[in-house]
Amino acid sequence: MDADDRRARRRPRQDHRASAASPASSSAAARAADDGAAAAAAAGPPEADYADDQLRVLQQRKASLSRIKNKQKRNMVYAKLQAETKELRSKMRKKRHRDAEEAEEKGLQAPAKRTQITVESMRAFDDTMVAPDDEEVAADEAEDEFASIFAGETRPRTLITTKIHASAHVYPFVRELLMVFPGSSFYRRGRYPLKRICQFAANRGFTHLMVVGERGKEVASLLVVRLADGPTALFRVTSTRLGADIIGHGNPSRHRPEIILNNFSTRLGHRIGRMLGSLFPHDPEFRGRRVVTFHNQRDFVFVRHHRYIFAEDGSRARLQELGPRFTLRLKWLLAGPFDTRLGDFEWFHRGKQLATGRKRFHL
Repeated sequence: MDADDRRARRRPRQDHRASAASPASSSAAARAADDGAAAAAAAGPPEADYADDQLRVLQQRKASLSRIKNKQKRNMVYAKLQAETKELRSKMRKKRHRDAEEAEEKGLQAPAKRTQITVESMRAFDDTMVAPDDEEVAADEAEDEFASIFAGETRPRTLITTKIHASAHVYPFVRELLMVFPGSSFYRRGRYPLKRICQFAANRGFTHLMVVGERGKEVASLLVVRLADGPTALFRVTSTRLGADIIGHGNPSRHRPEIILNNFSTRLGHRIGRMLGSLFPHDPEFRGRRVVTFHNQRDFVFVRHHRYIFAEDGSRARLQELGPRFTLRLKWLLAGPFDTRLGDFEWFHRGKQLATGRKRFHL
């Protein structure tokens, strides 16, 4: 008899001994399980924690999808995880609404709303952040290059032109810019250098110069110059969409629009916000119901042009987008007029050298 046969013969005796001792231990385990279940039932199921755990597991499974080398299989698994995540979030949202309604019926305080964690909410502290009631900043802005426009002493006028040899793809965007900025005029660029154009515009009473650049037959940049002493800012332009391409768009009127400058919270952000705001007169014609919004989010400035429309009974209002729609990203800011050779740069985007983390922003 070999060793395997001897081990096989021993196993029934070991199992028999274990089964003989099991009734008492199993009854004790059953009682313990019943007590634990009763305690859990009395305490109530931790549904919120369980849902959070499920959501965390789904996110971990999404993060590990790169291990699946087959692209078709990976897409199928990702779509399945997306559907499960959507269903779970819907259940969690409905449960929160039910809890709030039950608390309101019983006269209890509703559960506290969860604060959504975003990159903006985790923004790193910056020494240049400006408080709303900062007297020093208010004093500086009362004497800066845009003070006369914000005080209503100077009427803004903008000369809009293009780069040299601009293609036909740029002019529809320029045409819509003329509708956005009151008091703006278009001049063909020709072969004139920018310094000469700045002098020409300043001599004819223009307060700003705007140069639309392109790359690959698409609008790619926007240069804004405050005449005649600066500052000068260069923006990268992305996500351009003309009003004619927006579904349900309206046609803008000639009324002076209201201006919304949102989320410019640093000293640099205040300067850029005032520069963009100085392109418009500050006595809007409310009858036209036009609004131009510059919304800064993570150093991207989203530009939108809307009209708000009231219902006939005056109970509510809705927005109608007029266009164009585009996004600005600051590349550099020059203290004086346009002079990239000898000018004094206030700020310059240095790409990866300037990137100190996803939670740090400059505007």
